[in-house]
Amino acid sequence: MERSLKNVLVVSFGFLLLFTAYGGLQSLQSSLYSEEGLGVTALSTLYGGVLLSSMFLPPLLIKKFGCKWTIVISMCCYVAFSLGNFYASWYTLIPTSILLGLGAAPLWSAQCTYLTIMGNTQAEKVGKVGRDVVNQYFGIFFLIFQSSGVWGNLISSLVFGQTPTQEAIPEEQLLSCGASDCLMATASTNSTQRPSQTLIYTLLGIYTGSGVLAVLLVAVFLEPIKDAQQKSEGEKELPFWSTLLSTFRLLRDRRLRLLVLLPMYSGFEQAFLAGDYTRSYTTCALGIQFVGYVMICFSATNSLCSMLYGRLSQHTGRIALYALGAVTHLSCIIALLLWKPHPHQLAVFFVFSGLWGVADAVWQTQNNVLYGVLFQKSKEAAFANYRLWEALGFVIAFGYSTFLCVNVKLYVLLGVLSLTMLAYGTVEYLEAKKPARPVATEQTKTADGAETETAM
Repeated sequence: MERSLKNVLVVSFGFLLLFTAYGGLQSLQSSLYSEEGLGVTALSTLYGGVLLSSMFLPPLLIKKFGCKWTIVISMCCYVAFSLGNFYASWYTLIPTSILLGLGAAPLWSAQCTYLTIMGNTQAEKVGKVGRDVVNQYFGIFFLIFQSSGVWGNLISSLVFGQTPTQEAIPEEQLLSCGASDCLMATASTNSTQRPSQTLIYTLLGIYTGSGVLAVLLVAVFLEPIKDAQQKSEGEKELPFWSTLLSTFRLLRDRRLRLLVLLPMYSGFEQAFLAGDYTRSYTTCALGIQFVGYVMICFSATNSLCSMLYGRLSQHTGRIALYALGAVTHLSCIIALLLWKPHPHQLAVFFVFSGLWGVADAVWQTQNNVLYGVLFQKSKEAAFANYRLWEALGFVIAFGYSTFLCVNVKLYVLLGVLSLTMLAYGTVEYLEAKKPARPVATEQTKTADGAETETAM
């Protein structure tokens, strides 16, 4: 196996193990720790930490420790959050949530930078265009990474499968499901039963072990890497405050100011799926026992499409993929506004989550590839900006989640999507107006790409 592909696989499986644990824990916070809103507060605090760390930590840590050790250190923050769940209280969950949030932005920025440099290096060796190799590497990464949602939800479903099944959901409750839901955000239902403490500890033990394995895998097998482009240019070490503010200085670029809506919409749509679709559609009409399976469908389609788009983009270009993602989400939003969910329509619940995964894979594979291509000389700052604005999307979406009706949230999502595509189209128009590069230059030009999970 070639060296660069081996490193891509090490990063991919490290993130798979880490987010199998974190993804499962995140989806269970509001259900397991509903007392005084501890779970929701922990998630809000977590994304506040992501927002804060995105402003300055990624460039500092990557320059100080390099991509590999930044990934290892940040992964340890995720393991700390798993440990904090063993004795969940305000004094354990809130500090570990802040710690995880501070580690999230450096983790993803380092991963984006590492795969980008690795792709460019390999492209130079084999005489390919850097953008194509980077796209391929990110496709491989997200094929493996996005499947973490499948395994995380499957583990929790199997462990919690011993809890009693729920009674049939009354027709009165079904009338207030879907876009008509204005109560589910604040009112609990009999569909959310807390599992026994023994089962909770079993699940947390599995998740913590998975996180520790991820740290060991990356620390032992991932090779350190340097940016050959920066090294060849003999870049001088920037002063502390210059590095600190590099994230914000990049906003002087008009293209970035237009593109901030792309990661923000990514945060909005992921928050809607995780917080509103699972609660107001799936849990309300089917029961909480179906949430894991519906999310498995989303993760599976997301994973497969991520790999497909990595290869497809070489033939179609990114504009066609963005159009596919926008049309798919637009169709889903309109359909969700009109649909009245009912247990007899079981397949429809999976169709919507699957289509959401098809569109989400576009944002997850193409957004940061676009950021890397446009901001080649400021990779760390560009990727930090992506994390910052995506975290802001999560914070806003979680912020209004408890007091807006679902139909209003869908209209907000529709408006943000429309503005996002308008801004993206403007950037593509500005890029198309630029003079075309010579073919020889294009063949040797490196390209950068990146991605994220939120998934948080």
